[in-house]
Amino acid sequence: MAEETKVRHTLSEQAARQLANTTKTPPQWDGITPRWLVSFLPWVPVEAGTYRVNRVKETKVEIAGGDVECSPRDGKDLPETFVDYEEKPREYTLNAVTTVLDVQTRVSDLYAHPMDQIREQLRLIIEKVKEKQEEELVNNAEYGLLRHVAPSMRLKTRKGPPTPDDMDELISKVWKEPAFFLAHPRAIAAFGRECTRRGVPPPTAALFGSQFLTWRGLPLVPCDKVHVAGKPGEKSGKTSILLLRTGEKKQGVVGLFQPGIPGEVTPSLSVRFMGINHKAIASYLISLYCSAAILTEDAIGALEDVEVGHYHEYA
Repeated sequence: MAEETKVRHTLSEQAARQLANTTKTPPQWDGITPRWLVSFLPWVPVEAGTYRVNRVKETKVEIAGGDVECSPRDGKDLPETFVDYEEKPREYTLNAVTTVLDVQTRVSDLYAHPMDQIREQLRLIIEKVKEKQEEELVNNAEYGLLRHVAPSMRLKTRKGPPTPDDMDELISKVWKEPAFFLAHPRAIAAFGRECTRRGVPPPTAALFGSQFLTWRGLPLVPCDKVHVAGKPGEKSGKTSILLLRTGEKKQGVVGLFQPGIPGEVTPSLSVRFMGINHKAIASYLISLYCSAAILTEDAIGALEDVEVGHYHEYA
Protein backbone atom coordinates (compact mmCIF):
# COMPACT_ATOMS: atom_id res chain seq x y z
CA MET A 1 0.00 0.00 0.00
CA ALA A 2 1.40 3.38 -0.96
CA GLU A 3 2.27 5.65 1.94
CA GLU A 4 -0.18 8.40 2.56
CA THR A 5 1.16 11.77 1.58
CA LYS A 6 1.25 14.17 4.50
CA VAL A 7 -0.58 17.41 3.89
CA ARG A 8 1.21 20.46 5.33
CA HIS A 9 -0.86 23.37 6.59
CA THR A 10 2.09 25.68 7.44
CA LEU A 11 5.32 26.88 5.85
CA SER A 12 8.21 24.51 6.53
CA GLU A 13 11.22 25.65 8.55
CA GLN A 14 13.66 24.97 5.72
CA ALA A 15 11.65 27.09 3.30
CA ALA A 16 11.30 29.87 5.88
CA ARG A 17 15.08 29.94 6.43
CA GLN A 18 15.54 31.12 2.85
CA LEU A 19 14.08 34.49 3.83
CA ALA A 20 15.86 34.81 7.18
CA ASN A 21 19.15 36.47 8.00
CA THR A 22 21.75 34.23 9.63
CA THR A 23 24.04 35.53 12.35
CA LYS A 24 27.62 34.72 11.35
CA THR A 25 30.94 34.67 13.18
CA PRO A 26 34.18 35.94 11.73
CA PRO A 27 36.44 33.09 10.52
CA GLN A 28 37.75 31.14 13.53
CA TRP A 29 41.30 29.72 13.52
CA ASP A 30 42.47 27.41 16.30
CA GLY A 31 46.10 28.16 15.46
CA ILE A 32 45.88 31.49 17.32
CA THR A 33 47.65 31.37 20.71
CA PRO A 34 47.98 34.00 23.46
CA ARG A 35 51.62 34.59 22.44
CA TRP A 36 52.59 35.32 26.02
CA LEU A 37 56.30 35.65 25.24
CA VAL A 38 55.62 38.79 23.22
CA SER A 39 53.66 40.24 26.15
CA PHE A 40 56.21 39.36 28.85
CA LEU A 41 59.29 40.61 26.98
CA PRO A 42 60.21 44.30 27.25
CA TRP A 43 60.62 45.78 23.77
CA VAL A 44 63.41 48.18 22.82
CA PRO A 45 63.11 50.50 19.78
CA VAL A 46 66.12 50.47 17.45
CA GLU A 47 67.38 52.71 14.64
CA ALA A 48 68.35 51.54 11.18
CA GLY A 49 67.26 48.03 12.08
CA THR A 50 70.41 47.32 14.13
CA TYR A 51 71.08 46.83 17.86
CA ARG A 52 74.66 46.59 19.10
CA VAL A 53 75.34 44.82 22.41
CA ASN A 54 78.54 46.19 23.95
CA ARG A 55 80.03 43.90 26.56
CA VAL A 56 82.92 44.12 28.97
CA LYS A 57 85.89 42.06 27.85
CA GLU A 58 86.20 38.98 30.02
CA THR A 59 89.50 38.77 31.91
CA LYS A 60 90.95 36.26 34.34
CA VAL A 61 91.75 38.99 36.87
CA GLU A 62 89.22 39.17 39.69
CA ILE A 63 88.14 42.45 41.23
CA ALA A 64 89.35 41.11 44.57
CA GLY A 65 92.80 40.69 43.05
CA GLY A 66 93.97 44.16 44.03
CA ASP A 67 92.68 46.63 41.39
CA VAL A 68 90.03 47.95 43.83
CA GLU A 69 90.62 48.34 47.56
CA CYS A 70 88.54 49.25 50.59
CA SER A 71 89.85 51.96 52.95
CA PRO A 72 93.48 52.05 51.79
CA ARG A 73 95.95 52.96 54.53
CA ASP A 74 97.55 56.39 54.73
CA GLY A 75 100.47 56.84 52.43
CA LYS A 76 99.67 53.87 50.24
CA ASP A 77 99.27 54.45 46.52
CA LEU A 78 95.74 54.07 45.26
CA PRO A 79 95.12 51.16 42.90
CA GLU A 80 94.82 51.90 39.21
CA THR A 81 92.51 50.08 36.86
CA PHE A 82 90.14 50.40 33.89
CA VAL A 83 87.37 48.42 32.26
CA ASP A 84 88.03 47.14 28.75
CA TYR A 85 85.34 46.47 26.15
CA GLU A 86 84.99 43.86 23.45
CA GLU A 87 86.40 45.23 20.21
CA LYS A 88 83.93 43.34 18.02
CA PRO A 89 80.58 43.50 19.81
CA ARG A 90 77.66 41.54 18.48
CA GLU A 91 75.08 43.36 16.40
CA TYR A 92 71.50 42.14 16.05
CA THR A 93 69.73 42.97 12.79
CA LEU A 94 65.95 43.00 12.64
CA ASN A 95 64.50 40.14 10.64
CA ALA A 96 61.37 40.47 8.53
CA VAL A 97 58.47 38.07 8.98
CA THR A 98 56.61 38.77 5.77
CA THR A 99 54.09 37.52 3.22
CA VAL A 100 51.84 38.79 0.42
CA LEU A 101 48.04 38.54 0.52
CA ASP A 102 46.26 38.22 -2.84
CA VAL A 103 42.54 38.98 -3.11
CA GLN A 104 40.39 38.66 -6.23
CA THR A 105 38.70 42.06 -6.58
CA ARG A 106 35.47 40.46 -7.79
CA VAL A 107 35.24 38.62 -4.47
CA SER A 108 36.06 41.67 -2.36
CA ASP A 109 33.58 43.81 -4.35
CA LEU A 110 30.58 41.47 -4.37
CA TYR A 111 30.91 39.76 -0.99
CA ALA A 112 31.84 42.63 1.29
CA HIS A 113 28.81 42.59 3.59
CA PRO A 114 28.27 42.08 6.45
CA MET A 115 32.00 41.39 6.78
CA ASP A 116 34.71 43.02 4.72
CA GLN A 117 36.60 40.22 2.95
CA ILE A 118 39.87 42.14 2.78
CA ARG A 119 39.72 43.09 6.45
CA GLU A 120 39.07 39.50 7.53
CA GLN A 121 41.82 38.15 5.28
CA LEU A 122 44.29 40.69 6.65
CA ARG A 123 43.25 39.93 10.24
CA LEU A 124 43.96 36.22 9.83
CA ILE A 125 47.20 36.75 7.90
CA ILE A 126 48.45 39.15 10.59
CA GLU A 127 47.67 36.50 13.21
CA LYS A 128 49.77 34.00 11.23
CA VAL A 129 52.60 36.52 10.97
CA LYS A 130 52.53 37.13 14.72
CA GLU A 131 52.54 33.40 15.42
CA LYS A 132 55.60 33.10 13.18
CA GLN A 133 57.19 36.01 15.06
CA GLU A 134 56.97 34.13 18.36
CA GLU A 135 58.27 30.96 16.69
CA GLU A 136 61.34 32.87 15.52
CA LEU A 137 61.88 34.52 18.91
CA VAL A 138 62.26 31.05 20.39
CA ASN A 139 63.88 29.02 17.60
CA ASN A 140 65.53 31.33 15.05
CA ALA A 141 69.07 30.24 14.22
CA GLU A 142 70.44 33.79 14.54
CA TYR A 143 68.64 35.15 17.60
CA GLY A 144 66.26 32.49 18.95
CA LEU A 145 66.33 32.30 22.75
CA LEU A 146 66.38 28.52 22.98
CA ARG A 147 69.29 28.22 20.55
CA HIS A 148 71.48 30.85 22.23
CA VAL A 149 71.58 29.73 25.85
CA ALA A 150 75.23 29.62 26.88
CA PRO A 151 76.63 26.13 27.60
CA SER A 152 77.35 27.16 31.21
CA MET A 153 73.66 28.08 31.65
CA ARG A 154 72.31 24.69 30.56
CA LEU A 155 71.47 21.84 32.91
CA LYS A 156 69.62 18.55 32.65
CA THR A 157 66.83 17.12 34.77
CA ARG A 158 67.86 14.69 37.49
CA LYS A 159 65.50 11.86 36.49
CA GLY A 160 63.52 13.05 33.46
CA PRO A 161 60.32 14.71 34.71
CA PRO A 162 60.71 18.34 35.85
CA THR A 163 60.80 18.31 39.63
CA PRO A 164 60.85 21.16 42.15
CA ASP A 165 64.54 20.39 42.74
CA ASP A 166 65.24 20.82 39.00
CA MET A 167 63.42 24.15 38.92
CA ASP A 168 65.28 25.37 41.99
CA GLU A 169 68.56 24.42 40.34
CA LEU A 170 67.56 26.44 37.27
CA ILE A 171 66.77 29.42 39.49
CA SER A 172 70.26 29.10 40.99
CA LYS A 173 71.62 29.60 37.47
CA VAL A 174 69.54 32.70 36.68
CA TRP A 175 69.48 34.05 40.25
CA LYS A 176 69.89 37.77 39.49
CA GLU A 177 66.27 38.94 39.46
CA PRO A 178 64.70 36.28 37.19
CA ALA A 179 61.39 37.28 35.59
CA PHE A 180 59.59 34.16 34.32
CA PHE A 181 59.85 30.59 33.13
CA LEU A 182 58.95 29.78 29.52
CA ALA A 183 57.78 26.26 28.71
CA HIS A 184 55.48 24.16 26.56
CA PRO A 185 52.05 23.64 28.18
CA ARG A 186 52.81 19.92 28.49
CA ALA A 187 56.02 20.69 30.39
CA ILE A 188 54.07 22.91 32.79
CA ALA A 189 51.53 20.13 33.27
CA ALA A 190 54.36 17.65 33.92
CA PHE A 191 55.84 19.97 36.56
CA GLY A 192 52.40 20.35 38.14
CA ARG A 193 52.11 16.54 38.43
CA GLU A 194 55.50 16.32 40.14
CA CYS A 195 54.51 19.05 42.58
CA THR A 196 51.18 17.38 43.33
CA ARG A 197 52.96 14.07 43.88
CA ARG A 198 55.13 15.75 46.51
CA GLY A 199 52.24 17.56 48.16
CA VAL A 200 53.41 21.04 47.09
CA PRO A 201 51.00 22.16 44.35
CA PRO A 202 52.28 25.39 42.77
CA PRO A 203 50.25 28.53 43.55
CA THR A 204 48.70 30.68 40.84
CA ALA A 205 48.99 34.39 40.07
CA ALA A 206 46.89 36.70 37.90
CA LEU A 207 48.87 38.45 35.14
CA PHE A 208 47.53 40.17 32.04
CA GLY A 209 44.04 39.10 33.07
CA SER A 210 44.90 35.37 33.11
CA GLN A 211 45.94 32.83 35.72
CA PHE A 212 49.47 31.38 35.67
CA LEU A 213 51.05 28.65 37.73
CA THR A 214 54.07 29.95 39.64
CA TRP A 215 57.13 28.52 41.33
CA ARG A 216 59.08 30.51 43.93
CA GLY A 217 57.00 33.52 42.88
CA LEU A 218 57.96 33.23 39.18
CA PRO A 219 55.21 32.61 36.62
CA LEU A 220 55.39 29.57 34.35
CA VAL A 221 54.46 31.06 30.99
CA PRO A 222 53.07 28.59 28.43
CA CYS A 223 54.42 28.72 24.88
CA ASP A 224 53.86 25.99 22.29
CA LYS A 225 56.85 27.29 20.31
CA VAL A 226 59.15 25.58 22.83
CA HIS A 227 58.66 22.33 21.00
CA VAL A 228 58.32 18.82 22.39
CA ALA A 229 60.53 16.30 20.58
CA GLY A 230 58.67 13.08 19.86
CA LYS A 231 56.26 11.45 17.46
CA PRO A 232 52.91 13.23 16.99
CA GLY A 233 50.18 11.81 19.17
CA GLU A 234 52.52 10.10 21.61
CA LYS A 235 52.31 10.94 25.32
CA SER A 236 56.06 10.74 25.79
CA GLY A 237 58.48 13.39 24.58
CA LYS A 238 61.24 15.71 25.72
CA THR A 239 61.46 19.49 25.76
CA SER A 240 63.21 22.35 27.57
CA ILE A 241 62.19 24.92 30.16
CA LEU A 242 63.71 28.40 29.96
CA LEU A 243 64.17 30.93 32.76
CA LEU A 244 64.71 34.56 31.76
CA ARG A 245 65.81 37.80 33.31
CA THR A 246 64.46 40.68 31.23
CA GLY A 247 65.09 44.36 30.56
CA GLU A 248 68.01 46.57 29.54
CA LYS A 249 68.55 47.94 33.06
CA LYS A 250 68.87 44.41 34.44
CA GLN A 251 71.15 43.26 31.59
CA GLY A 252 68.53 40.74 30.61
CA VAL A 253 66.67 39.61 27.52
CA VAL A 254 64.90 42.18 25.34
CA GLY A 255 62.80 42.16 22.21
CA LEU A 256 63.76 44.49 19.37
CA PHE A 257 61.54 46.46 17.01
CA GLN A 258 61.70 49.57 14.84
CA PRO A 259 58.85 52.08 15.18
CA GLY A 260 57.61 54.39 12.45
CA ILE A 261 58.01 52.11 9.45
CA PRO A 262 55.93 52.91 6.31
CA GLY A 263 52.37 51.56 6.47
CA GLU A 264 52.63 50.82 10.19
CA VAL A 265 49.44 49.49 11.78
CA THR A 266 51.02 48.41 15.08
CA PRO A 267 54.63 48.89 16.24
CA SER A 268 56.97 47.38 13.64
CA LEU A 269 54.06 45.77 11.72
CA SER A 270 53.11 47.25 8.36
CA VAL A 271 50.45 46.56 5.74
CA ARG A 272 50.96 48.12 2.32
CA PHE A 273 48.83 47.98 -0.81
CA MET A 274 50.92 46.76 -3.75
CA GLY A 275 48.41 47.37 -6.54
CA ILE A 276 46.07 45.41 -8.83
CA ASN A 277 47.44 43.28 -11.66
CA HIS A 278 45.93 42.51 -15.09
CA LYS A 279 44.02 39.58 -13.63
CA ALA A 280 42.16 41.89 -11.25
CA ILE A 281 43.99 40.52 -8.22
CA ALA A 282 44.80 43.02 -5.49
CA SER A 283 47.98 42.40 -3.45
CA TYR A 284 48.92 43.52 0.05
CA LEU A 285 52.38 43.26 1.62
CA ILE A 286 52.39 42.34 5.33
CA SER A 287 55.72 42.71 7.15
CA LEU A 288 56.73 42.47 10.80
CA TYR A 289 60.28 43.40 11.80
CA CYS A 290 61.65 41.95 15.03
CA SER A 291 64.53 40.27 16.82
CA ALA A 292 65.65 39.51 20.37
CA ALA A 293 68.90 40.07 22.23
CA ILE A 294 70.48 38.37 25.26
CA LEU A 295 72.52 41.14 26.89
CA THR A 296 74.61 38.92 29.18
CA GLU A 297 75.08 35.17 29.20
CA ASP A 298 73.58 34.73 32.66
CA ALA A 299 70.28 36.36 31.58
CA ILE A 300 68.80 33.06 30.40
CA GLY A 301 69.10 29.44 31.46
CA ALA A 302 67.65 26.18 30.15
CA LEU A 303 66.53 22.99 31.85
CA GLU A 304 66.96 20.33 29.17
CA ASP A 305 65.75 16.76 28.61
CA VAL A 306 62.45 17.49 30.33
CA GLU A 307 60.23 14.39 30.05
CA VAL A 308 56.55 15.32 29.65
CA GLY A 309 55.00 11.86 29.53
CA HIS A 310 55.50 10.65 33.10
CA TYR A 311 52.33 10.06 35.15
CA HIS A 312 51.63 8.85 38.67
CA GLU A 313 49.10 6.40 40.00
CA TYR A 314 47.10 7.62 42.97
CA ALA A 315 45.34 5.20 45.33
